Amino acid sequence: MPLSTEGLPAWLDPVARAALTIRPTQLSRFLPPESGAGRQSAVLILFGEGARGPELLLMERSGNLRSHAGQPSFPGGSLDPEDGDPLAEGPLRAALREAEEETGLDPRGVQLFGVLPKLFIPVSDFVVTPVLGWWRTPTPVGVVDPAETARVFTVPVSDLTDPGNRATTIHPSGHQGPAFLVESALVWGFTAGVIDRILHFAGWERPWDRTKQVPLDWRA
Repeated sequence: MPLSTEGLPAWLDPVARAALTIRPTQLSRFLPPESGAGRQSAVLILFGEGARGPELLLMERSGNLRSHAGQPSFPGGSLDPEDGDPLAEGPLRAALREAEEETGLDPRGVQLFGVLPKLFIPVSDFVVTPVLGWWRTPTPVGVVDPAETARVFTVPVSDLTDPGNRATTIHPSGHQGPAFLVESALVWGFTAGVIDRILHFAGWERPWDRTKQVPLDWRA
């Protein structure tokens, strides 16, 4: 399952270039344990071309899940043994498999073109490999299992870069992080952090009011 940048639309070139040079510490302060501990997982960061231009595929997790309930997220999840080596192509296979299971997309229409450094989500002990994809041949998507997914939606990149849709979240723990108010959703946490860094390193970021705060309730 090779990565390929051949035939990518020109607007994705900055993302593909950034993926080659970006360092883990430039993405997050939460890095995988040096001991190798943690649950190996992968997410699919899938870019497509929609009615309003470049867009990103997201989903909203079911409110009944044990971890990250109700949160918007990238499709993804834990690696299964059949996905293969976590240090090789395992994360690529897991990202596509999970995306198909959660959103119903046809993985044959997805071109994987890059991988970002592994990151860590302490609250759920996930070591996450973000896998970058181009939705070369879009297929219908939607909720496959309501017990896992509340909805599946796309967000125009222009909405993500709109300063009016950006804010800083304040977690009850005191941790602050970027957030996006888009498609009737508050995107925050790991997902918003990765989107924020992609916009920055792709050169798409526009100045926004970092003092605009959105509190998270105690259930977050």
